[in-house]
Amino acid sequence: MNIPKILGFIANSGTGKTSLLLKLIPLLKAKGLKIAIIKHSHHNFDIDHPGKDSYRLRHAGADQMLIASRRHWALMVELEDQNLEEPNLEQLISKLDQENLDLILVEGFKHEAIPKIEVHRPNLGKLAFFPTDPNVIAIACDEKPVEATKLPLLPLNQPEKIVDFITTSQYL
Repeated sequence: MNIPKILGFIANSGTGKTSLLLKLIPLLKAKGLKIAIIKHSHHNFDIDHPGKDSYRLRHAGADQMLIASRRHWALMVELEDQNLEEPNLEQLISKLDQENLDLILVEGFKHEAIPKIEVHRPNLGKLAFFPTDPNVIAIACDEKPVEATKLPLLPLNQPEKIVDFITTSQYL
């Protein structure tokens, strides 16, 4: 059974996690890796749109709505209103087809005990997570952090070097 590696990306909001992942994914794919992304959102969201049949069926009361075509499929699961707890990372990972993955990239979920790269821009003046998070294995930054560290500093504007770190990391 294939067990994919898991790597988180954490940062303060607006630091550039998604922008970095958009650069890393094609480079990782070019190395032949099969990748999944799990992204945490603090906002209510909907991937379906009013007027579409799948939206109408889900809002008619379906607890789960799976829509499929020859190229894609998506599963929407309605959580009960009284269940206000966020799903945890382990629950979400269990929903993935792990047998066909090499790497699961996680955006957010900063409190999970998984290996993480922190995206840090000291010039934004926000506190870094790495001094208090033992799961941070490297820092992707555009300048040296104010806080002292022995962690690897990865050049934020050189995604190829970050991919090299990911694919050769002993932490994963």
